[in-house]
Parts: sequence; structure tokens; C-alpha cells
Amino acid sequence: MSKIHGIILAAGEGTRMNSDMPKVLHRLSDKTLLDHVLIKARNVCKQVHIVYGYMGEQVMSSVNDSSISWVHQSEQLGTGHAVAQVIPHIDNDSISLIMYGDVPLIKESTLNELIVKAEECGLSLLSIDLKNPTGYGRIIRTEGQIMAIVEQKDANTEQLNISEVNTGFIAIKSKLLKKYLNLIGNDNFQSELYLTDIIALAVDDGRMVGSVISTDRFEVAGVNDKVQLAELERALQKQQALDFMRQGITIKDPSRFDCRGTLSFGKDCTIDFNVLIDGKVELGEKVSISPNCIIKNSTIGNNVEVLPNTVIEDAVIGDEASIGPFARIRPQTEIGNNVKVGNFVEIKKSRIGNNSKASHLSYIGDTTIGEDVNIGAGVITCNYDGTNKHKTDIKDGAFVGSNSQLVAPVVIGKNATIGAGSTITKDAPDGALTLSRTKQSTLKKGFSPSKK
Repeated sequence: MSKIHGIILAAGEGTRMNSDMPKVLHRLSDKTLLDHVLIKARNVCKQVHIVYGYMGEQVMSSVNDSSISWVHQSEQLGTGHAVAQVIPHIDNDSISLIMYGDVPLIKESTLNELIVKAEECGLSLLSIDLKNPTGYGRIIRTEGQIMAIVEQKDANTEQLNISEVNTGFIAIKSKLLKKYLNLIGNDNFQSELYLTDIIALAVDDGRMVGSVISTDRFEVAGVNDKVQLAELERALQKQQALDFMRQGITIKDPSRFDCRGTLSFGKDCTIDFNVLIDGKVELGEKVSISPNCIIKNSTIGNNVEVLPNTVIEDAVIGDEASIGPFARIRPQTEIGNNVKVGNFVEIKKSRIGNNSKASHLSYIGDTTIGEDVNIGAGVITCNYDGTNKHKTDIKDGAFVGSNSQLVAPVVIGKNATIGAGSTITKDAPDGALTLSRTKQSTLKKGFSPSKK
């Protein structure tokens, strides 16, 4: 197979996005539009060229790949003009594959099919049949063979009734591309150099144009405004959900599921509606994630239950754990096996040992908790003195009574008990009851605010 040069056109401003950001840098799921296209291009092409223009420095800085060839288009004079800027960087004996930085869902298999057709015919293009072809260039065929492409603004009434349209994706032997680009002109409604004019030139040259027809309108859809961006987001998310379900996971409602990263999972996992998977997430077997949860860059063990409205970020959850509802597990947290983290509990940068519990209304930060520890309702670790963070160490078997404050740095000993309502500022010894309370007093019988 010939060397493949990928040409990604990404010079447009995208005025309909109504944004200060270049269009190709708007995000679809966890990647920019340009990144989505680049992933496919890298997989099928030996060399990738990106034609940039509007806010080019921002576009270039978004791509961390020194192998990319960047080509500047100082004036936007049409797609033919954009491709012509890359010509000096392309070998004659290669194939040029022309792609678009705002068409993110193009399939790698489709690109490969275009390349194979170009090897056979010298030139191939990708088309699709649309119920509403408005805005697209129409494919003109004679006896089934592609003869030309007519842009919407240049089409006559008969041509406007054609439903097969050009997607813009073309694969062509580079020697032919160079030849035909020198022959196209700008005698059209927009006075631009249309890349599509090379089709008629190839036909006049006696060549048959290879045809690849897509059946997936989202695959070839470009993004011109925020409405189209949202439409492609939902299409991508639904496709990911279907792929995951075919691999064995249960997703209760694919239309209300989002994965902005990668998800791996064992057998018999279930995800309910309105769950967001962000970054790299790994689920063990028989994991249940309830509605309205966010899981980000985390590993969750076997038989774990994540209850509604829980947020887990950059954390490790052990087997048989129960997290939530309304729990927040913050970065650098490790939770052991058979641990209970309940309602409105926030944990940050802490380790919790096996079989321990923090069931209600607690904050645990910069803390190491041993095994078989009970954290009562309303317990907080006071880890910040206004300048520095300090650590709390709670040993195995400790019981911390409700509404206690552990003022770090402090150690709660093995099998120690902290009486409810205590403020602990010094280490509590092993196996002892430690508490700090003032004596309860009744200062005045019959007192009420109105009788002061």
C-alpha cells in the first residue's frame, strides 16, 4: 500500500459557534473535535498534516504531537486553496486522504475503505443519502458512475432534488491531486477554489471515481453551532452505551448515560440513569451504580454499591463497600473492603481500613483509619489550621462518638472510645474512654428568651 498522507482542514473560524475559541477546539465528550479526527488519522496515515488559520497558535498548542506537520492558510479561499497549501509537503507516490477537523465521528473503517478505493481507481469520495440535503454539494451520477459534485449555491432546480450528497472526505493519489489542483478555478457563486471540482476533472481525464457511501449520518456530520455539537454528543454517548451493553454491562437508560473517558468492567455490573463516567474508570464484578452519580478516574472493587447522588474522584474503593447516598469521595482516598460510607460523608486524601464505618454527616480529611472503626454522626477531622494541613490517625477498633471534633495532629489509639460531643486536641490512649465536656448546668429555672 502507498504511503498515506492525512490532510485535516482546520482553518475555519466557526462564527456560528458564537465563541472566542476556534471551532475545532470545542469539546465532544472528553476530547476536542480535532482530537477525535486526529485519533483516526494517526491510525490510518503515515503522516498527518493539519491546515490551520484562525487562532492558529491556540490550535497548535492544543495538540501535543511533534510528528504533526502544521501548514498555515493565511486566507480562507476555499477547500481547494486549503489543500493546495499542503502540496509542497506531499510525495507524488503517496495517497492523500482529506479530512475535516469539525467532523469528529468519522469511522476508521470508512477511511480505510476510501484508501482502498483510491488505490484501485486513483480517486474515491465518501457520500451519503440524506432526507434533507440542504446545504450540501450534490453527487451527479450518470448510469451509476460519479461524474461531478455541484455545490448547493451553484445547483439548478433538478440538481437540488438529488439526495445523495458529498461529505467532503476524499482519498486520491497525490500525483493526481497536484495535477487537478492546478486546473481548478474560482468561477462559482462564492469565487472560491472548490476541492470538489477535481471530481469533474478526473472524469474528463477518463478516470472512474471510486464511491464509498455511508449509512450513518452522524459519522459524516460536521459541527457548525452548539446545537449540532449537542446532537453529536448525544449520538456519541448513546453509541458508547450500546457498545458497553454488548460487552455485558447493564445500562438502565442509554439516553441518559455519559462516558467521557474509558470504562472497563467485570460481569454483572449495573449503571442506572444520569451517571457520568469521567476519565479512566475501572469497575470490578457485580458493581451497582445508582442514579445521579459521578465517577472520575477511580477503581471500584467487586460487589460494591454506589448509592444515589454520590461523587467519587481519583479514589480506590475496595470489595463489598457501600458508598452514599450523597457521599463525596475526593482525590487520593483509599477505601478498604466492606466499608460503609453513608449519607453526606466527605472523605479527602484518607485511607479507611476494612470493615470500618462512617455512616452519617462526617468530614474525614488527611486521615488514616484502621480496621473495624466506627465514626459517629457529625464527626469531623479538623485538619487545617489556616496555613497547613495536619494528619489524624485512628487506630483499629476505635469508636468515635457523634458530634466529635478531632483536632489534628492527633492519634486515636487502638480500641479507644471517644465520648460523643468531645473536642479532642491530644492523643487518646489505647483501650480507654476519652472525652471532653463541660459539666451540664441548669442556670435558672423557668428561663425563656422573653423573661431575661
